[in-house]
Amino acid sequence: LCLQVPELEKATVRIRQPERVREIIQSLREQGVTKLQVISDFDMTLSRFGCNGRRCPTSHNILDTSRVISEDGKKKLKDLLHYYYPIEIDPNRTLEEKRPLMVEWWTKAHELLVQQKIHKGDIAQIVRESEAMLRDGFKEFFDQLHKNNIPLFIFSAGVGDILEEIIRQANVFYSNVNVVSNYMDFNDDGVLTHFKGPLIHTYNKNNTVLQGTGYFQQLSTRTSIILLGDSMGDLTMADGVPSVENILKIGFLNDKVEERRGKYLDSYDIVLESDETLDVVNGVLRYILAE
Repeated sequence: LCLQVPELEKATVRIRQPERVREIIQSLREQGVTKLQVISDFDMTLSRFGCNGRRCPTSHNILDTSRVISEDGKKKLKDLLHYYYPIEIDPNRTLEEKRPLMVEWWTKAHELLVQQKIHKGDIAQIVRESEAMLRDGFKEFFDQLHKNNIPLFIFSAGVGDILEEIIRQANVFYSNVNVVSNYMDFNDDGVLTHFKGPLIHTYNKNNTVLQGTGYFQQLSTRTSIILLGDSMGDLTMADGVPSVENILKIGFLNDKVEERRGKYLDSYDIVLESDETLDVVNGVLRYILAE
């Protein structure tokens, strides 16, 4: 396996079934570039989890902590995070338990943001002033996919307007990139009035929220998938794809590594522990795309 993709020798890599992973990567290569698509989460998957010992912000955090939010608003948003985030990552709660609570969290957070009368014209500046960072190697990742006409589908429970701006400011928002996320709706004066539906949270990233987009139908020949995520909820992101032949699931295990390792190794083919780069993903892509 490491002969094909030397990056898999990195100390951050864990694989439960190396032989199976080798077969999947081999199949992806044999099927060729015209069959490939990449489906990825955004926050803490394409963007960094941390830098120099500090947490990097998610697209929601960027907004929540920006200058356009009142002190009272910031406090309320932080309280929501402290209450709901432990529930989101609790390995001992079922998805059935978590789902309604996630809807509750996102709904309350979005309502708080709407009360702040955020201006559309402020978004670019908010992102520029933030500490948002894409993972090391992002340029090669986006460039390779674009150059080879491989669709990149970003499926995010974050704020679409913010994450699009992050990608735009990194100069990699290419024509092959398609985003489904929670988008803000602004009135004629450019003031946020509500969030467009359907609501996307950590645990409903599947074809129920994709109905009507027809995205995967247009790509019905793209039956080889590389899926990138950092949570259990990301594993269903490819559920809308009509007929998957090969899927390689790469998971970023960013937080509470010891506690969650077993679950990640059960669910993802390749697990990257506290790895702030896209080295492994880029290595796999290089191997698949090599002539």
